[in-house]
Amino acid sequence: MWNTPDLCDDHPDDVRVLEPLFQNFGGKPAFFGQVVTVKCYEDNSRVKELAGTDGDGKVMVVDGGASLNKALIGDQIALNAVNHGWQGVVINGCARDIHDLLRMPIGVRALASIPVRPEKKGLGDVDVPVTFAGQTIEPGMYLYADETGIVVSKRRLFG
Repeated sequence: MWNTPDLCDDHPDDVRVLEPLFQNFGGKPAFFGQVVTVKCYEDNSRVKELAGTDGDGKVMVVDGGASLNKALIGDQIALNAVNHGWQGVVINGCARDIHDLLRMPIGVRALASIPVRPEKKGLGDVDVPVTFAGQTIEPGMYLYADETGIVVSKRRLFG
C-alpha cells in the first residue's frame, strides 16, 4: 500500500506536491490513477462527457479556474463516473450534492462546495496541460491523493 508521505520520502525526485487547497468530498479517502485533464470555466460539459467513458485506473483532473461560483461535479456525474470505473476527480473549483458524494466509492477533491449548478454550453478542453495549486499537470501523469495530500508524478510509482 502507499501513502503520500512515503511517496514523497521514497521518490523525492519524481513527485510534485499540490498546494494543500483541497477538501475531501468523496467516499473514497485515498485514490490514484493515470491523469486525464479537463480545462473549463463554470461549464461542466466536458466533465460530464468524460464521466461516461471508461475510467478504469484513471483520475480526472479538472481546472475550473478556481471558480467558487458554480459546481463542476455533483451526484449524477459522480455516479456516472463510479459506474465507468473512475478512481477519483480533483477539481480546481467546486462540488455539490456533498451528502451524496460522501457515500459514493469515488475520490473527490475540490476547493469548496456550492449548491449552484454550472452552465452546459459544450465548452472546455480535454487532454491539455493544466496549471493550478502550484503545479502543471499533464495528461498521462499519475496522481495520488490521500488524507495527507495530493502528489503527481510523470511515472507510476508502484505496482
